Amino acid sequence: MAVPQKRQSKSRSRMRRAHDKVAVPNVIYCECGEPTLPHRVCPSCGMYKGRQYLRNEDA
Repeated sequence: MAVPQKRQSKSRSRMRRAHDKVAVPNVIYCECGEPTLPHRVCPSCGMYKGRQYLRNEDA
C-alpha cells in the first residue's frame, strides 16, 4: 500500500477540497406562491404537479 512520505500542508488540503462545497439548491414557486424544492410536494399547500397530495389542517 502506498504511504505518503510527507505530510500534506493545510493549504494543499484546502485547495483540494475547494470544489466540495454544497451547491445552492434550486427553488421553484408553487401555485400558492410559496418557494419549494423541485420534484417535491409543497409543504404549505400539499400540491404537486397540479394534484393535491396532502390535506390542509385548516379545513
